[in-house]
Amino acid sequence: MRYALCTISFRHQLISFADIVHFARRHGFDGIELWGIHARHLYQDDGERTREQLQFIRKNGMSISMISDYLDISPSADRRQTLEKCTRLIQLAEWFQTRRIRTFAGQKPSGSVTPLERRQYVDNLRFLCDLCKQHHVHLLVETHPNTLTDSLSSTLRLLEEVSHESLKVNLDFLHLWESGDDPLESFTRLKPWVEHYHLKNIASAEHLQVFQPHNVYAPSGRRSGMVPLKHGAVNYREILEQIEQTEHFASLEWFGLNPLRVLSDEVKWLRSTDARTSDMIPQKKP
Repeated sequence: MRYALCTISFRHQLISFADIVHFARRHGFDGIELWGIHARHLYQDDGERTREQLQFIRKNGMSISMISDYLDISPSADRRQTLEKCTRLIQLAEWFQTRRIRTFAGQKPSGSVTPLERRQYVDNLRFLCDLCKQHHVHLLVETHPNTLTDSLSSTLRLLEEVSHESLKVNLDFLHLWESGDDPLESFTRLKPWVEHYHLKNIASAEHLQVFQPHNVYAPSGRRSGMVPLKHGAVNYREILEQIEQTEHFASLEWFGLNPLRVLSDEVKWLRSTDARTSDMIPQKKP
């Protein structure tokens, strides 16, 4: 498995992309997940220096794991605007040499979507997948509250409804646990579509509201309850045993304070856990 950090962790800090890149290399990360806003700025406003950093990234065996953004696929969406935004994201993906674009499957809980609305969501998502396929890019829907992928059952249903080779899953284990689904069963059932992971944890379910977008993106938002992977309510040791042998990127999605310190500690713990897990896996006889 390969580990990436998310530039969204530095959304409220003055830190350059070059500093993030060199931090990632120094601490053994395999890649960087770019927040869409950051990707657009780096391309449009700082292209030459960004190109130099991308060369450094590739030279050191790292890569951009994914561009994470939000495409409006709701029934009320302006399809032309959504198409234009998706086209721009595809262009960014090609420039940053990644094949993955992350989006959300709407902004309403799956249980409150009418059958007609769901068909419209599905049609819009399939339309974007057609565009992505033309450019050999995968569109990843994230398992996330208040979307059509807010539970295992609804995610599986959506994948069947869209039925498109370019549609993949960014599996956020915490959010499926939040929905009441078992993270390990979810991984097993979704494995054919999973192409990226998000790893984060919480002290207890009573703190889950800290991950609501309006709080996460607010500079003065609450951060209490956000804890390192090994200390939280979700058992990541069991999860890592299951996913360690896959080749996908797992991004450390840290939204709390002191991201440089926490991320360096997190990847160190993950690497040590990988080593212990590998010792537990029976080796094939030559």
